[in-house]
Amino acid sequence: MICKVCKQDSSFIFSAQVLNKYTVDYYRCKACGFIQTEEPYWLAEAYASAITSLDIGLLSRNITLLPTTTAVIHNFFNASAKFIDYGGGYGMFTRLMRDHGFDFYRQDIYCENLFAKNFDITDVEQREKFELLTAFEVFEHLADPAGELDRMLQYSDSIFFSTELVPAGIKTKDDWWYFMPETGQHIALHTTDSLTHLAKQRGLYFYSNGKNLHLITPRRISTATFKLLMNYRVAKLMGMIKGKGKTLMDKDYQLVLQKMHQR
Repeated sequence: MICKVCKQDSSFIFSAQVLNKYTVDYYRCKACGFIQTEEPYWLAEAYASAITSLDIGLLSRNITLLPTTTAVIHNFFNASAKFIDYGGGYGMFTRLMRDHGFDFYRQDIYCENLFAKNFDITDVEQREKFELLTAFEVFEHLADPAGELDRMLQYSDSIFFSTELVPAGIKTKDDWWYFMPETGQHIALHTTDSLTHLAKQRGLYFYSNGKNLHLITPRRISTATFKLLMNYRVAKLMGMIKGKGKTLMDKDYQLVLQKMHQR
């Protein structure tokens, strides 16, 4: 099988029961280490519910990513610009960031926007690119990693995202919890090399904490500073020193109220 990231040969490593019914083969690239399933014919069934019931960390993840993303924006980007949360699920992260003063909007073609209605990608007129795109727990879902990255880059030149990096010594599905074949949604598992390759192909830089938080951007930034900011306690302390931005909650309330009266 050909690697969907670097186009080199991939070798079979194991089979697993996906959705507890389909025997699916997994392959690892000999060059970049990227792990992919065979062509995922089961995705329509896997996404009958966009958010899997196994994602019990959804709330805590959004809360944890709030100070980290805030620190990234304040240190490397223009905090007064517009931002987009790609594959933003129920809109929780978009709402949290707006509550903290950042002009965020949500994009997701699979999931209903529950918490950030009126602040979806269809609600904003954006002639220029967004300052930063966030994509948390998205990359491992992509059947076409390179193509989907290009679609993200149409929204923004910089992408701050989370996905767990493949650990060493993987031989079976039981060697790593992140495979989660029961959901059928994790079909693309990355390494530092695979993500670096995707970035370099597009003339971009790749930064990572070496575990699960990463940044692809055309900007040269301090690798040490980025890694430091990926520490939750450091990011939270920095937020306390910086102070909370002026919330958009009241402004958003008035906007939503106005739209309701116009119906």
